[in-house]
Amino acid sequence: MTRPRIVITGLGGICALGTDVPAIWQAMRAGRSGIGPITTTPLHELKVSCGAEIAQLPDHGIEHKRLVTMDRFSLLAVIAAREAAAQAGLALDAEASTRAGAVIGTGVCGWETIEDNYRGILLEGRPRANIFSIPRGMTAAPAGQVSMDLGLRGPVFAVSSACSSGNHSIVSAADQIVLGRADVMLAGGTEAPIIWGVLKGWEAMRVLARQTCRPFSADRDGLVIGEGAGVIVLERLEHALARGAPILAEYAGCGMSADATDIVAPTVEGPTAAMANCLADAGLAPQDVDYVNAHGTGTKMNDQIETQAIRRAFGEAADRLSVSSTKSMHGHCLGATAALEMIACVKAVTDGVVPPTANYTTPDPDCDLDVTPNVAREREVRAALSNSFAFGGTNATVAVKAYRP
Repeated sequence: MTRPRIVITGLGGICALGTDVPAIWQAMRAGRSGIGPITTTPLHELKVSCGAEIAQLPDHGIEHKRLVTMDRFSLLAVIAAREAAAQAGLALDAEASTRAGAVIGTGVCGWETIEDNYRGILLEGRPRANIFSIPRGMTAAPAGQVSMDLGLRGPVFAVSSACSSGNHSIVSAADQIVLGRADVMLAGGTEAPIIWGVLKGWEAMRVLARQTCRPFSADRDGLVIGEGAGVIVLERLEHALARGAPILAEYAGCGMSADATDIVAPTVEGPTAAMANCLADAGLAPQDVDYVNAHGTGTKMNDQIETQAIRRAFGEAADRLSVSSTKSMHGHCLGATAALEMIACVKAVTDGVVPPTANYTTPDPDCDLDVTPNVAREREVRAALSNSFAFGGTNATVAVKAYRP
């Protein structure tokens, strides 16, 4: 079977760097970090006080009776999806809406709703939970809310694979188009984890940075939790051309793998396989790729292992790669991260700019790739890979490339 060409026609995003894609990309290009003291949620006795939070939501205009049915992670997804759909110029009539869908990933669930109910019932003595607790907090809520907001009546579902959720969602959405179930799909991820209970869990793992995130830098001391959402519009090429849609880049392919080893400790073999599988699926040679948006969490072991994996997957071509971790700016947004990083990859291809790894201070001999420290680099980006590796040993790499008619 000849696989249909799939293109990207819209981008939407919201995170600590900005409330739309132009603001996010401007911050990324400038190497400006959105990490700072957490101010939007009570920290109680938490020792860690930094995060990458959205200081103020944009005016979204969603009416109150619908807003009360939405957890924050759903609201962020809808905001991002609206922007992506607007850029793509989607105007769906009754028939077209049945050929349009959405796959929105999340690493956890609607923790705002969960925590509010626990505190209300256990600490404040409320007699019952919020009536919308289940539909607000369920993993599938963001996908459903995006579907209702944009009138999408095709395949709509959620994907949850921890920090790989965003990339797995993009792959799953592309598969719907390949299988002929849809002509256009919105895909991405969302997360709102700056919640006391979630942060408390991460604190217990002893992987949170004290001040900021410094991926690949020798003085890195951990990751920083962020919140946000990213959504892209994937479309069958012929469908996009027929309606005159803006074509930003082409979805080239994907690679997936599992470590099958440990629930939290990664291996070199799993990420290597994901990247190698992605190159094969996309029909790309290692030397065809100019940029890798690394998983790059800022933890000692993860950054070293990813460096080794990139070298194994790319061989000699690794030395000419531009690599960066934008988590240094928008934080680790868990299920939303890969979707936000896909924005960086698409913009790198369209603008010929590699965003930097911010906060970098000291070279690490175990992370000896060109990690684009602190300053963006202008270069032609013919193809870019986005890496996401998750707890559970689930790995997903997605490739995009410049569109050529």
